[in-house]
Amino acid sequence: MARYTGPRTKIARKFGEPIYGSDKYFEKKNYPPGMHGANKRRKKVSEYGIQLQEKQKAKYTYGVLERQFRKTFDLARRKEGVTGLILMQLLESRLDNVVYRLGIAPTRAAARQLVNHRHIVVNGNVLSIPSYLVKIGDVVGVREKSKSLEVVTNSLEGRSGGKFAWLEWDGEKMNGKFLNYPNREEIPENINEQLIVELYSK
Repeated sequence: MARYTGPRTKIARKFGEPIYGSDKYFEKKNYPPGMHGANKRRKKVSEYGIQLQEKQKAKYTYGVLERQFRKTFDLARRKEGVTGLILMQLLESRLDNVVYRLGIAPTRAAARQLVNHRHIVVNGNVLSIPSYLVKIGDVVGVREKSKSLEVVTNSLEGRSGGKFAWLEWDGEKMNGKFLNYPNREEIPENINEQLIVELYSK
């Protein structure tokens, strides 16, 4: 399964924000990478460049490569409603993202690995496809024999309940229900999806 495996702090510095979560190295060097560091004079970015950067940020944030991201955008465009909002809702409904949002895994990369290694069930059935789009009413949980995994127990110990209104967590069963697609203001990611729509509309 193709995915980005390069240096994460470098990508976070490129966008000027810790898109992969807490990062002590980013906090030390929160300016773009390069041999001249913070003192380098930056060129003015074109409108196209700004739009492209926003798309790249969304791709890296959700761990999606170009081909799959484009397919997700095309699916969003075919649906009725605001394309940018639907795009964000589709990204949020990816199985690996839902596992991360439920607190089963500490990062999206860890969530993706749990799904790939068949530790996650949807409606009682094992699913190993991180890009699977969870539907309203679906129940996502940890496979019975995987509930004692250290990465899962450690992540859930640090979980604070009711973090996201569109997800309902059952601590005893170690599963969560996808209640509805989130409104844009409920999604915490700092992404301007309208710039992505404008980019693909060229």
